Amino acid sequence: MTQTLHDADENGLNDTPPPPARVRWAILGVVLAADVLDLLDGTITNIAAPAITHDLGGGTSLVQWLGASYALALGVLLVLGGRLGDLYGRRRLFLTGLAGFTTASVACGLAPTPGTLVAARLVQGAFGALVVPQGFGILGATWPRAQIGKAYSLFGPVMGLSAVGGPILAGLLIDADLAGLGWRPMFLINLVLGGAALFAAARLLPHDTGDRTTTVDIPGSALLGATMLALLTGLIQGSAHGWTAFPVLASLAGLALFAAFCHRQRTAPSPLIRPSLLHNRGFTSGLVLGVVFFAAVSGLLYVVSLFLQQGLGRSPAGAALALMPLSAGIVIASIACYRLIARLGRRLVLIGFLVTLAGTLHLLALVAASGTGPLALVPPLFVIGLGMGACFGSLYDVTIGDITPAEAGSAGGSLGAVQQLANAVGAAAVTSVYFHSGGGEKHATTVSLTVVAAITLLCCPLVRLLPPKAPEDQHH
Repeated sequence: MTQTLHDADENGLNDTPPPPARVRWAILGVVLAADVLDLLDGTITNIAAPAITHDLGGGTSLVQWLGASYALALGVLLVLGGRLGDLYGRRRLFLTGLAGFTTASVACGLAPTPGTLVAARLVQGAFGALVVPQGFGILGATWPRAQIGKAYSLFGPVMGLSAVGGPILAGLLIDADLAGLGWRPMFLINLVLGGAALFAAARLLPHDTGDRTTTVDIPGSALLGATMLALLTGLIQGSAHGWTAFPVLASLAGLALFAAFCHRQRTAPSPLIRPSLLHNRGFTSGLVLGVVFFAAVSGLLYVVSLFLQQGLGRSPAGAALALMPLSAGIVIASIACYRLIARLGRRLVLIGFLVTLAGTLHLLALVAASGTGPLALVPPLFVIGLGMGACFGSLYDVTIGDITPAEAGSAGGSLGAVQQLANAVGAAAVTSVYFHSGGGEKHATTVSLTVVAAITLLCCPLVRLLPPKAPEDQHH
């Protein structure tokens, strides 16, 4: 957020008088609505995967691709989307992205086969990557600097409520089976929501011309996308159909493409990730910890949802309601830890890891002992949510604790992209463990939770590699 204001001032976007207060609040509403749509569509397949695979087929591969494809496209293109907004204008990219996102959502809802659904999810994530980076820049250009904190303060609660309400809405729509459409209305509803947001955005967002001197690293983005697509293809196909020649070659191709991406970042005139950041131990440590931890908890959410539906026989709505304590924990901890990060620094990250570990071990013990009654899961899921909420903001706040102001834009974009890519990898990797553990749903869940607990435990001693504190002005 801080960097967005810095960029807005540098580009002269704050030189014009701000619009009237009622217009500013309406613009904030449009930006929030777009971010809510992105969050909803990033989480609904956690609940919907069993219903979708029952209808379309596709088996375990489709379950893994449903969440991974969206997060993959969003993560790979997030930094590029921000640069394109600087180049062509944030309004233009916001409207283009929102129109494409809405259209791709309809394609998801009408998809006749697993392949077309995954392709539509990739397109949906790609257009989402055009929308999301523009929001804070638009707010920086329309809100006075002294008042913009009011606007930013709403993001946490609204995103938190969306994280709670999105899966519940998806579960209710699936259970309602509107017009016999099953899971499809949870995507088709975006035609109304996205259409309304697009209409409001076209009327309200200020015109800007962009900066034609901005450089965009298209080859770097293409290499990163090809890297992640090849690696995920190898992982998912290998775990679903055995490690034959194709998944092995796909994985090797992914490693080769990653080497080419790294070379591109060292030689490109305007790389996606500044090379100086990768020489910063605190930043690279945070980047690695973020990938590992967010991948683990992303996989955990998928596994718990699958266990609730396939292991305990809950309906989609019942599974979503059962996950409410976890979502509530995330919201509560995120709000409570906002002020604590300035005082605790990286110790808050360690506390978050330990709390997540405690909740995961508690849940593991309950599943292993078949103690999974209606209310038995509430305490461990709530504790896991508290741990995740304590880490979500604080880990990346601390990671940028000793970077320079000139590196802040690249660092922020890189961290956001890495979190999405971690979601893609985690959804694929941990569900691979789940589907190939054998011995039934209980055993598969036990093994998966053990893996998540082990990864979280390994993260704990690495916290000391992070910078001690977040930037001093981060939470004023």
